[in-house]
Amino acid sequence: MPSFDIVSEVNMVELKNAIEQTNKEVTNRFDFKGSDARIEQSDKELTIYADDNFKLKQVMEVFQTKLGKRGVDVRSLDLKDPEKIGGDKMKQLVAIKDGVSQEIGKTIVRAIKDAKIKVTASIQGNAVRVSGAKKDDLQAAIVLSRKTVTELPLQFNNFRD
Repeated sequence: MPSFDIVSEVNMVELKNAIEQTNKEVTNRFDFKGSDARIEQSDKELTIYADDNFKLKQVMEVFQTKLGKRGVDVRSLDLKDPEKIGGDKMKQLVAIKDGVSQEIGKTIVRAIKDAKIKVTASIQGNAVRVSGAKKDDLQAAIVLSRKTVTELPLQFNNFRD
């Protein structure tokens, strides 16, 4: 029976490259001369440091541009509120969304069942497994899940015949 998995993964190598490129550009830009603006990564969380709120937004804008050029979807970032860390210095935490959460998985399964497509969908940890008799039904499930979930980048892998 043909099947595939719906997942949401971030290419960590490309993310790291985007962070390094952003840090390099920020240190070389004239408007950031003498500032302590940078991005640090610790596992699935990023911390953006800057001298003030304006520079924090500028660093984030450069970072999002670099992510786009490297093919990493910006929707996989969960931005927290900026916070002061002393004086005018600011920091912002950014969590990396990796995997399909239970609630989004339930939304996908519910949408597929409501559409009455002849496939079965089940949540398998951080992924949703979809299986059906016809490949056309599986393709309809892919289109439906892309329309249903807009807050998270979805990938479809593990195709089996």
